[in-house]
Amino acid sequence: MNEKTCCVTGHREISADRITYVEKELRCEILSAIEDGYTRFISGFAEGIDLMFASIVAEEKAQHPELFLEAAIPHAGRLKTQNQQFHELLQACNGVKVECEKYVPSCFMQRNRYMVHQSQRVIAVYDGRDHGGTLFTMRCAHTLGKEVHLIKI
Repeated sequence: MNEKTCCVTGHREISADRITYVEKELRCEILSAIEDGYTRFISGFAEGIDLMFASIVAEEKAQHPELFLEAAIPHAGRLKTQNQQFHELLQACNGVKVECEKYVPSCFMQRNRYMVHQSQRVIAVYDGRDHGGTLFTMRCAHTLGKEVHLIKI
């Protein structure tokens, strides 16, 4: 049986009044994916939604040891962040993929393409803006015929 993979895309900033809602909805989507047989979860490890997703998957690994959490890092310099949560969650990962050794303007889009290509399901936390990485990733997923689960904010 083939491994089923799910990734996330979403915004870095979520308004304070929407955090609880987004976390609840994201948790529901992750639990639904686990129930549907998904065992590999990929996060781009950006601030905001990516780290929230990774945190929830890391928690779920305690009850579901078969889960595989992967960090998809856009460029090696990102590993030097001072964000403590980033480093704690990186320790919880089973795998790390660094897309580009050096920063290039396209490294984030390359990382997003990698995640979509690896996944059958994409969870998108999206506020409706008409530009940016989340929209690009959703369009990429739709173009490739991936299953997209949308959380509107």
